[in-house]
Amino acid sequence: MLFHYVAADAGGKMTEGDMEADALNDVLRSLGAKQLSPVSVKPVKKKDIGVMRRFFGGINTQDKVFLTKYLALMLRVGTDLLSAINILIEDFDKPAVNNLLIEVRDDLSKGNPFYESFARHPRDFSPTFINLVRAAEESGGLEKTFNELSVTLEKEAALRSKVRSAFIYPIVLLCVASGILIFLVTFALPKVAGVFHQSGINPPWFSEIVFTVGLFIGSNIFTIIFILLILIAGTVWFVKKTDIGRRAFGRTLANLPFIRSIYRDLAVQRMASTMSSLMRAGLPITQTVTIAADTVGVDDYRTALLHIANDGLAKGMTIGEAFRRETVFPHMVSSLVAISEKAGHLDEVLATLADFYDANITENIKALVSLLEPAMLLVMGGMVGIIALSIIVPIYQLTTQF
Repeated sequence: MLFHYVAADAGGKMTEGDMEADALNDVLRSLGAKQLSPVSVKPVKKKDIGVMRRFFGGINTQDKVFLTKYLALMLRVGTDLLSAINILIEDFDKPAVNNLLIEVRDDLSKGNPFYESFARHPRDFSPTFINLVRAAEESGGLEKTFNELSVTLEKEAALRSKVRSAFIYPIVLLCVASGILIFLVTFALPKVAGVFHQSGINPPWFSEIVFTVGLFIGSNIFTIIFILLILIAGTVWFVKKTDIGRRAFGRTLANLPFIRSIYRDLAVQRMASTMSSLMRAGLPITQTVTIAADTVGVDDYRTALLHIANDGLAKGMTIGEAFRRETVFPHMVSSLVAISEKAGHLDEVLATLADFYDANITENIKALVSLLEPAMLLVMGGMVGIIALSIIVPIYQLTTQF
């Protein structure tokens, strides 16, 4: 069990820290052996991170932005890392973050490296984040690195926000269209079809097909919805929790006509941003490329980057030569890497390249949404029109008979 203590030494100087012990008496004996007089000893209750993640969410990008900004500020004003963490523990209410901070404090009290606390949470902190903190800790540049991380994370959050915002209207439109169709096949079609069947009038074959499908859907609507929800939940689980699912989903996105370019631009943007940050932190170029391979999210690019690191740079090739061998990357990217390497400012060019692709992604998403909206309206209008015609045509024939 973990205990947090505040104690005074023989000279009256106060000290605090964490200690693992089976019981309170063990902590008191250990403090006595160190000639420390305990002032306060409290058990530290670590929250169940799995339960907290399910009910309150894990550590999101906004949390990481706050942490990096706060730590950069505290280091700038001269506060030591342990004191900064202790202040955060008192003020941060989110269980997942609080639990992480307690782990960080425990590691620092034991003299363990700072980055190891983040490395134990690979779902929340990327290899880029962990290696940047590790390099900064070894070089003594934590303040600068935390500042750069906060800027990078803010850009990442802004890009995700743009993507979500762009697709809000199409999603709302899809939900409204689904609601209209469910209403028609559940309430309108069964009543109209029932009138014709009870009166003994045979509607045209076109209307008969629509009535049959509508009656089947209407009578089994809850079963159909339940099956659809199960399929959606199973697909989401398969994609998020299994490597096969992630690869299959990635290959699907990488081959869709309109999404393919956006998906690959995102991969180049991640690669350029990651490599730029790691190079500025002073990591070796082979390690930088290997870490970037884990962040791109596209199998072709990941394989190409691993080839560059293992078969190119490790064998003495320049970065430009290694990149030019891999035809999967856009020609502009390979050329810029080669030119900027010779000029000696590769990290700056990669940062500029990341910003360029960021803007390009935003424009492509807007163009995609501008195509999706009228396409969805046409599909929705077509389906409603088919149902309307299947009702209007037999009614018209019925009225002409009278």
